[in-house]
Amino acid sequence: MRAEIENLVGEINKSLELLKQRMDWDTAEYRMEEFNALSENPDLWNDPAKAQKLMRERQMLADAIDGFKNLSQDLADNIELIELGEMEEDQEVIDEAEAAIRKVQKESAKQEIAALLSGEVDGNDTFLEINAGAGGTESCDWASMLARMYVRWAEKQGYSVDEVAYNAGDEAGIKSVTYQIKGDNAYGWMKTESGVHRLVRISPFDSNAKRHTSFSSVWVYPVIDDNIEIEINPSDLRVDTFRASGAGGQHVNKTDSAVRMTHIPTGIVVQASAKSQHQNRATCMNALKSRLYEIELRKRTEGIQEAHDNKGDAGWGNQIRSYVLQPYQMVKDLRTNVETSDSQGVLDGDLDQFMAAALALDVSGKTRAEAQEG
Repeated sequence: MRAEIENLVGEINKSLELLKQRMDWDTAEYRMEEFNALSENPDLWNDPAKAQKLMRERQMLADAIDGFKNLSQDLADNIELIELGEMEEDQEVIDEAEAAIRKVQKESAKQEIAALLSGEVDGNDTFLEINAGAGGTESCDWASMLARMYVRWAEKQGYSVDEVAYNAGDEAGIKSVTYQIKGDNAYGWMKTESGVHRLVRISPFDSNAKRHTSFSSVWVYPVIDDNIEIEINPSDLRVDTFRASGAGGQHVNKTDSAVRMTHIPTGIVVQASAKSQHQNRATCMNALKSRLYEIELRKRTEGIQEAHDNKGDAGWGNQIRSYVLQPYQMVKDLRTNVETSDSQGVLDGDLDQFMAAALALDVSGKTRAEAQEG
């Protein structure tokens, strides 16, 4: 076996050992039996919230067990194939097995990061909010490109995406959009995407074909469970209704059903633009509670309110990632220094390497400055 493949096998085995530790492998099968017994209890759904929590925990454990078993089996099978190919001097078999081991290594690294998602709300669904920065049509178009990128990423993970609020740009793109993304660990994976994203390209809106720099901000916050109580004083709220923007035509919204809710003490603004004003009020209240909870969570884990107070305007100095399309192709994360020249792949939703690196950095406890020094 070549040295490169031996190193990959060593990395995979390290990941498998970590996965065993994180799920407490010695008791995992027993806990799965307990979950199965509880799920068959006819009284379980008397408390729907408790039942949903149990079923979600059961599914997460089942996925962890199956993932570990599949990785272990794939590794063993392909090591055996390489040994067989070497004995029979069949290079084609060796090449196929080595390619399969590279895939196993990537998947094991991804599962290793996922196993670190043990935060209080990492397993929850998430809200994703995108706002165009200063720059008019350019920034609005960039915001729509980011929205497409994240929807593509979510779909690749098997997550469902619901549009909560939409505010169209004056000429093209979007001024802002909010999605609710549903699936296991949706918030855990996406939480490091909050920040300012910078685009450099030759503008399709500039007849002189000059390069333009555009900014948009991304804000990710968890959908909180019903059993987490967040108290909001009604006197701290300002609620505005307005006509939702849309594509027009026969589907144009002719009533002031959209709702914008402002939390006066913090300045947090949320909005929803479905057809029902009653539904929009409920959605806004849930989103506001999630935002307030996320701020409190970061206060506890970081000791500061940096995510809310220092996120800053969408502009220079607050960037987490840069996307350069001209004069060369490069997407670079400014926190982890992970980069790729496959900018189109990233814009099509290939974000796993950036998310995994940011999560690993987050788990290591290093600050951005410390990471850059290292």
